[in-house]
Amino acid sequence: MCLSAEVSLGAAAVLIPGGAVAGASAWRADRRYLMIATLPLLFGLQQLVEGLIWIEGHAGNTHRVGQYSLLYMFFTWIAWPIWVPLSAYFLEGGGRRNLILLFVIAGAMLGGLQFIPYFVHDGWLATTFLRWAVRYQDINLLDGLVSRTVTYAIYVAVVIVPFLLVRGWEIKIFGLLVAGVLVITYAFFSYAYISVFCFGGAVISLYLLALMWRRRARPALA
Repeated sequence: MCLSAEVSLGAAAVLIPGGAVAGASAWRADRRYLMIATLPLLFGLQQLVEGLIWIEGHAGNTHRVGQYSLLYMFFTWIAWPIWVPLSAYFLEGGGRRNLILLFVIAGAMLGGLQFIPYFVHDGWLATTFLRWAVRYQDINLLDGLVSRTVTYAIYVAVVIVPFLLVRGWEIKIFGLLVAGVLVITYAFFSYAYISVFCFGGAVISLYLLALMWRRRARPALA
């Protein structure tokens, strides 16, 4: 995210092993929680990638910056719009589960439309370095059809609403935390919103580590 390579790599050092342990715990105790338990691991991997972007940027290796930026945006456009609603899908049942599935499909379609063109159109993704932030500037395939506001509204709905649809209050809280990060990002860090929003997601994923630790201590918790 913002700040430095050290901050991103430090976040990765906490979240990757923590997410791995949480995922292993969910696998043994309640596999419905496996996908949401491993979210911190994925956030940690994304922060690792951004740490590498910082390092290669300071070294002047523009080709490596471009490669790592594509990998970073893979998490942004593919992993989160699919993994997030899927993690909610496996936690819910009945009619709400079918509704969440619609968000999974919408996320997959949106992510594919936004990410795949980076490989076809040179220059559609540009990475620049501010003093305390990495800025990812891109051209979206949907720009010619709808405004960015509409595109981002769909994205936000995909990564927040499924958590709010889950009946468990602990998962709803995480959805509200994601919404809070979104508001703060657009209010104060719009100049580097992708990087800041993803780092904010990484920070609040610590809540998921705490949640899984609590469930591990109390297996019968609903």
